[in-house]
Amino acid sequence: MNTSYQVRVFGITPRKNRQGKVTAHAVRWQVEKSRFWKTFKVAAQADSFRSGLVSAQRAGTPFDLTTGLPVEHGKPLERMSWFVMTCKYLDMKWPDLAATARQTTAEALIRVLPVFVPDKPGRPDAETIRSVARQWGYNTPRRESDAVPADAARVLDWLSRHTTPVMTATEAETLRSLQRAVTKRLDGEPYAPTVARRTRSVLSNMLDYATKELKVLDSNPLPDTKWTNMPKGKRKVDRRAVPNPIQARTLLRIVGETPRSGNRLEAFFALMYFAALRPEEATNLRKEQLALPAPRRNPDSGELEYDWGTLHLERARPYIDALWTDAGTVGEDRPLKSRSAGEVRPVPCAPELTAILWRHIEQFGYGPDGRLFVGERGGPVSKVTYTKVFRAARETTFTAQVARGPLARRPYDLRHAAVSTWLAAGVPAATVAEWAGQSVAVLLEVYASFLDGGEEAAKRQIERVLGTPPR
Repeated sequence: MNTSYQVRVFGITPRKNRQGKVTAHAVRWQVEKSRFWKTFKVAAQADSFRSGLVSAQRAGTPFDLTTGLPVEHGKPLERMSWFVMTCKYLDMKWPDLAATARQTTAEALIRVLPVFVPDKPGRPDAETIRSVARQWGYNTPRRESDAVPADAARVLDWLSRHTTPVMTATEAETLRSLQRAVTKRLDGEPYAPTVARRTRSVLSNMLDYATKELKVLDSNPLPDTKWTNMPKGKRKVDRRAVPNPIQARTLLRIVGETPRSGNRLEAFFALMYFAALRPEEATNLRKEQLALPAPRRNPDSGELEYDWGTLHLERARPYIDALWTDAGTVGEDRPLKSRSAGEVRPVPCAPELTAILWRHIEQFGYGPDGRLFVGERGGPVSKVTYTKVFRAARETTFTAQVARGPLARRPYDLRHAAVSTWLAAGVPAATVAEWAGQSVAVLLEVYASFLDGGEEAAKRQIERVLGTPPR
């Protein structure tokens, strides 16, 4: 049994409701680096429990690293509740996970949690359980803080004590329930294949942790369990969603004419269409990453002419709820996707995009930190802002019938259009993958979506190779 003598017992913290009335009393203590809590409705009960912890500490009794209790009070490890185990798993993973990975891991745990919630007296309703698990239970810093509301603390305490033991995950009935939770949404519709696979991956990794580190299971049951209901299908771009050059250019022009923020965001969306930038990469683009040749004036026509430039991408700022970031801010600066810190990805900047960027710079300049796109309040452009502008421009650009369809439904479809354009132009897949920041395998699976007419062009090329058939 894993035990330790490094124990700290803290004072009793009263839990108050919104009216300021004390509704519960929380006892908190720490064994090595792990924190534990237990709530009581009566102050005397909390004081008695705390006194027992202090007495055990003074008597030199070892404390269980898993349950946090003195060994004579700790339950057998194999009886550890599912919720306690999943919290420990997330606590172990939390420091090394990016904010987006923290969120996806927590969401995966929430999907399977109902399988282990028994129908017992005092059980919170399903919506409350999901909300408290997301806001507090599966968020390590918030769960360990003193700011947990009394109502949420009671839900956490109930889940800790009443969710079924971890060992029930090896039972056939539980495994069938887990398959339904992983593959089916609450409304009965199947999850997307990527969501289902991600949830099963988190579940399997967690059961490995329960087996090899917590030792509350003899073995992970998932590798030997074949789930026939897992959603099938590869990640593939819907070809109908990819705008052609006329549609894309019209959409970009309408973006620039959209009131309030549209003129600031035309270049933002142009980066996605002409250079295949992800939204989080465009949001974080800065002056020092731009290698744009200065425009030249044509001596004959007097018009300005632009040439190819290069974008040197280094970091991104993906949108993520402040719940999951270390700084408590919306969004988090991260290395480029699938690249290590400091690694740069050069992307060619077509002359048309060069012209759009120069117009943006001349009109709006740069932010104080060199950022190319700045929100109205001076910070990074928010996802809410650029999504609202994009939707408004899309409704203006397309007829009502077309707007109901998938064409350019999301800003990300502009990136799909860029990659499709490169592929249709005959750029080698390895080069396209490098520019887009993807592996060749992922590129061919996800982004090999040709524009309308690309397939016909390929057919004409085949006809030229075959030649005219003999008469």
